[in-house]
Amino acid sequence: MNARNSLSAPQPYVQQPFFSNHEEAPPFSLDDWLDSLPPLDFQPRIILDALNQPQRTAVTHGSGPVLVIAGAGTGKTRTLVYRVAWLLEQGIDPESILLLTFTRKAAQEMLDRAAQLSCQACRVQGGTFHSAANLLLRRHGHHLGINSDFSIIDQSDAEGIIGLVASSLWLSGSGRRFPGSRTVFGFISSAVNKNCSIEDAIQRSHPHLVDFSNDCCLILEHYTDFKTKHGLMDYDDLLLNLFQLLLNFPVACREISSRFQHVLVDEYQDTNWLQSMIVKLLSSEHGNVMVVGDDAQSIYSFRGADFQNIMSFPQYHPDCTIIKLEQNYRSTPPILDFTNAIISNFREKYAKKLFTALPGSIMPALYAASNETDEARFITGKIKKLISSGVSCSEIAVLFRASHHAYKLELELASARISFEKWGGMKLTESAHVKDVLSILRILVNPHDRLSWHRLLLQIEKIGPIVFKF
Repeated sequence: MNARNSLSAPQPYVQQPFFSNHEEAPPFSLDDWLDSLPPLDFQPRIILDALNQPQRTAVTHGSGPVLVIAGAGTGKTRTLVYRVAWLLEQGIDPESILLLTFTRKAAQEMLDRAAQLSCQACRVQGGTFHSAANLLLRRHGHHLGINSDFSIIDQSDAEGIIGLVASSLWLSGSGRRFPGSRTVFGFISSAVNKNCSIEDAIQRSHPHLVDFSNDCCLILEHYTDFKTKHGLMDYDDLLLNLFQLLLNFPVACREISSRFQHVLVDEYQDTNWLQSMIVKLLSSEHGNVMVVGDDAQSIYSFRGADFQNIMSFPQYHPDCTIIKLEQNYRSTPPILDFTNAIISNFREKYAKKLFTALPGSIMPALYAASNETDEARFITGKIKKLISSGVSCSEIAVLFRASHHAYKLELELASARISFEKWGGMKLTESAHVKDVLSILRILVNPHDRLSWHRLLLQIEKIGPIVFKF
């Protein structure tokens, strides 16, 4: 039956009286009317039936630490979202919940979804480790002698300072084989995030440059001194200073930990040593910490991430509850069988077996390319076949571990005249013209920001760089 025909014909609207003719209206009372309304913080109960049993167990976990091992596609985000909503439903102050993620987008998406279950979710404290460190240091940094008006520099700014320092120490210049600023910054950042010395960081990644260890240590000393004098912090400083604050100032640690009664951490397998210690200290007063992650999905070791953090979590929290999410909602049985077979060979792992109720029989395929060019040509050939079979370009995606890995494929697609859209790469705030404008704003906030002065003055005609004086 046609849907239109199944509907009854619309009836003319007739306004109905509030009371029938023989009924007398009760005297109007504003207090009675207000009492009849639901409270302003009225929340609909979250529907736990929308969760499977392990998800429900994680969402409704009481007090104490809990480790959620969430396999790929098992509803990790849904679990965290419902956890936030459930805590709010139990009467937990939203401002006492801290949700830590690795991107602002992920944090905002979770809080937006939680707001659909509870309007109080907009008051939950959510963001990246660095954004949380930024806010806490501006409020409590005085214990470390840090002023609240410090400026944050990105990697390119940090590399610029390191270049100036190297020039002032006569470590760089024409004819010198000294490592570039980006390489030196990588050594410094690696040492901070992996809790090792500069020499160890160089030995692990660039052993042929180990002879420059002492020079890099000297650069680090001057680089640190420069930032301190001019009220600057790079991203690593945010984590390192927050860790020092929580570790060495018990009063501040108790105040911060008591403020956040529930700490939730996403993608815990990608935390580095500093971040894992910060999580431990943030929950030191109450132990109410939930970390969610998957040991089989740790791929950011080159950024200092250490999957041992998720493996050793039960050791740091002996009374923790371990919950495994194994039902996959994204893949088909052949793909899960393939991944289960790979994971079973891991020496260190949380034993789990992914399964799904989704249908599907197409087997995954593996192509072993001889080099990047061969890989790009193979992918381009597959894309051509898909397009010729009627698949829209908007339904085809190629995933990369890092943006620069797409270079060869971009050339092949351009050669084949296949239009594409690339996501990732340089951020808007990292482009030169935007950084020039930001340098002006930074000076207005922090007149002692010498790096911004240096960048601004270089825009003036007939003013050029000189050897930096300390």
